[in-house]
Amino acid sequence: MPTLLWVPAAVGFALIALPVVGLALRVDWARLPELLLSEAALSALRLSLITAAISTALCILLGGPLAVVLARGRLPGMRFLRSIVLLPLVLPPVVGGLALLFLLGRRGLVGAQLDLWFGITIPFTTAAVVLAQTFVALPFLVVSVEGALRTAGQRYEAVAATLGAAPGYAFRRVTVPLVLPGLLSGAILGFARCLGEFGATIAFAGSLEGATRTLPLLVYLERETDVDAAVALSLLLVVVAVIVIAVARPRSGEGLA
Repeated sequence: MPTLLWVPAAVGFALIALPVVGLALRVDWARLPELLLSEAALSALRLSLITAAISTALCILLGGPLAVVLARGRLPGMRFLRSIVLLPLVLPPVVGGLALLFLLGRRGLVGAQLDLWFGITIPFTTAAVVLAQTFVALPFLVVSVEGALRTAGQRYEAVAATLGAAPGYAFRRVTVPLVLPGLLSGAILGFARCLGEFGATIAFAGSLEGATRTLPLLVYLERETDVDAAVALSLLLVVVAVIVIAVARPRSGEGLA
C-alpha cells in the first residue's frame, strides 16, 4: 500500500472520529445514569427497540423475496425496478415521510380508503413509526441479500436442479443457506437504521410521547431544553451503532491466512 495514502486516510478518519470524541467529552458523566434512566428516556428507548425489531422483521419478510427477484428475475425493466427499490438510500428521509403521509394520510390515495371503509388512521400512530422505519431500512437488507446472491451465483441451484430438486426445495436447502450471512448482516444494519431513523418518522408519525417519540426524536427535543440529556442520549445511540456495525461487518480478513 502506498505510504502517501495514509495522509488522506488519517484526515478522513479524523473527520468521522473527532466529532464523536467531542460528543463524549461533552457528556456530564456524573449525571449520565440519571439522564439515561429518566422516564422519558426509557419510554423512548423502549419504543425505539420495539418498533425497530418489528420493522426489521418486516424488512426480512418483504426484502428477502424482493432481493431474490431482483437478483434472479429476468423481467424487462429490472434495472429501473432496482433503482426504485434503492431510492430510500439517497432520498432525504423527510421526503420519504411526506410521501408516506400523502399516500396513507386521511386524504391520501390509500389512507382515505382505509379511513372510509375501515376507520383506520395510520399517521401519528406507532404503526406509522414502523412503516417509516421499514421504508428507510428495507434497501439495506435488499442490497445485502442481493449482493450475496450475485456472489454465490447460480451454479449450486443448477446442480440441485440436475439432481431432480424442485425449485422450492432447492431454494430452501441451497439458496437460503448461501445467503444467510448476507441476510443476517442486512438485518442487523437495517435494525441500526431503524433505531436511528428521524426524518421520515417526524414527518409521518410526529412526536407523541409513548406512541411515536423514539430516541432520535427525544434527542431533537431535549437539545432545546436540556443539552446534557441530548448529549447523553446521543452518546447512547453512538454506542449502539458502533456495536451493531462491529457485529454486522464481515470479517473479511479471517480465513485468508
